[in-house]
Amino acid sequence: MDENKLAAIRRDYRLAALDESTAGTDPLLFFKHWFSEAEAATIDEVNAMTLATCDSSGKPHARIVLLKGLEDEGFTFFTNYESHKGHQIDQNPWAALVFFWKELERQVRIEGRIQQVSAEESDAYFASRPEGSRIGAWASLQSSTIASRELLEERVDHFSEQYAHQAIPRPSYWGGYRIIPISIEFWQGRSSRLHDRILFQRENESSDWERSRLAP
Repeated sequence: MDENKLAAIRRDYRLAALDESTAGTDPLLFFKHWFSEAEAATIDEVNAMTLATCDSSGKPHARIVLLKGLEDEGFTFFTNYESHKGHQIDQNPWAALVFFWKELERQVRIEGRIQQVSAEESDAYFASRPEGSRIGAWASLQSSTIASRELLEERVDHFSEQYAHQAIPRPSYWGGYRIIPISIEFWQGRSSRLHDRILFQRENESSDWERSRLAP
């Protein structure tokens, strides 16, 4: 890797601006507005978000997951509860999300407490998934070490046969999590790295939001 070329990579952001009057006073409402604009811009995987968690020792871990629900309470995604991320959430129920929509020169950072959604909500979402994804939830012991790809495919065949003539139930170890935010920051790229940053914070999940502007 040529470090000089790497250091020279830069882009000047000029598409839009962000001010307090535009952001309003409700960050979840404003997020929905930005998300709608991202959908209208036909961004691929507009709901892709980086999820960062920490284990019991404070070591951070991050990966991409997909936003599957946005309620007044917070941001919902689904996964295997026995995966690495599931164990980390059990150990430390605080997490962070990052959305980056480069086509709009925008980023959103979210921090908050994470909790499982109800079994009924997980059941409803699981039933809406394609059949292959439902079988995959049974076949994959997510994050565990496996000897080969063939072993995974054998498990797919096994559960496909087992549930060939019946509704595929949701595994008890698979379901949803919701991040209930206490901090949401909206970032709009601006020229010369003088970006706009509007931060919403609250002391707890029932407190009112307070809005401030951060230096870039």
